[in-house]
Amino acid sequence: MSTDFTTLVTPQQLFARLGAPDWVVVDCRHDLANPDFGRAAYAKGHIPGARFLHLDDDLSGPRTGTNGRHPLPDPQTLAARLGDIGIDNTTQVVAYDDAGGMYAARLWWLLNWLGHARVAVLDGGFRAWCSDLQVLDCHVPAATPKAFAPALQALSVDVDHVLTHCRSDAMTLIDARSPDRYRGENETIDPVGGHIPGAINRFFKDNLRPDGRFKPADQLRREFDTLLAGRDPCCVVHQCGSGVTACHNLLAMQIAGLPGARLYPGSWSEWCADSARAVARGAQ
Repeated sequence: MSTDFTTLVTPQQLFARLGAPDWVVVDCRHDLANPDFGRAAYAKGHIPGARFLHLDDDLSGPRTGTNGRHPLPDPQTLAARLGDIGIDNTTQVVAYDDAGGMYAARLWWLLNWLGHARVAVLDGGFRAWCSDLQVLDCHVPAATPKAFAPALQALSVDVDHVLTHCRSDAMTLIDARSPDRYRGENETIDPVGGHIPGAINRFFKDNLRPDGRFKPADQLRREFDTLLAGRDPCCVVHQCGSGVTACHNLLAMQIAGLPGARLYPGSWSEWCADSARAVARGAQ
């Protein structure tokens, strides 16, 4: 009987299944400051058989200037792209990057949004793979196109939802950015510094151990229980700068056994694009 991986997979577990016909590995490496980095890194060397998907071109939709830096892609467009690289509704997908899972978690969340739970992030990512196994390839595999049929899930909220509930107990908003950016300090990405009123801060890197692998589930559970202070996980909405690292916190809550949270995809970059929306600064 096959095992479905729905949160994390270890390098050893992936290695044992390399080449399996129902497994597809996706390289999600990216650099926000250098959009060409991922493709260059993939060409230099990747996990054998891995396909490449680009954060801007494949895992995000068109920007309008007011909908955030990484708006959600059109579901049908994304489904077609997944089919192009050999993913259908039965495929076990494994996503990886070299940044602690911050980009791989975006693909993990997007697939869940499309109704596909059989997706996991490689724990420790490219660095753990190289450290543990040291098996790389430069060959771009030929993919047999398949049909992926999306079944969209209600896993996101829009800016109006956040605007309506940001000061109420009906929503717990968690900001995944670094504490200084949350406070409105050292903002180098978005034109306005600060955070959405009512948001609390959980830096996504706090989900990781020093070696870049996720903390154990029981430790994550304790930390999120403390953060939530008795509030219902199903009332949680995660955001960050542009809806990318927020997915890391969503994955961490899933690992911790706290399902039901949703994503605000537009995040701070959408929120601060309208000067009429309130801005909070300082510590929570």
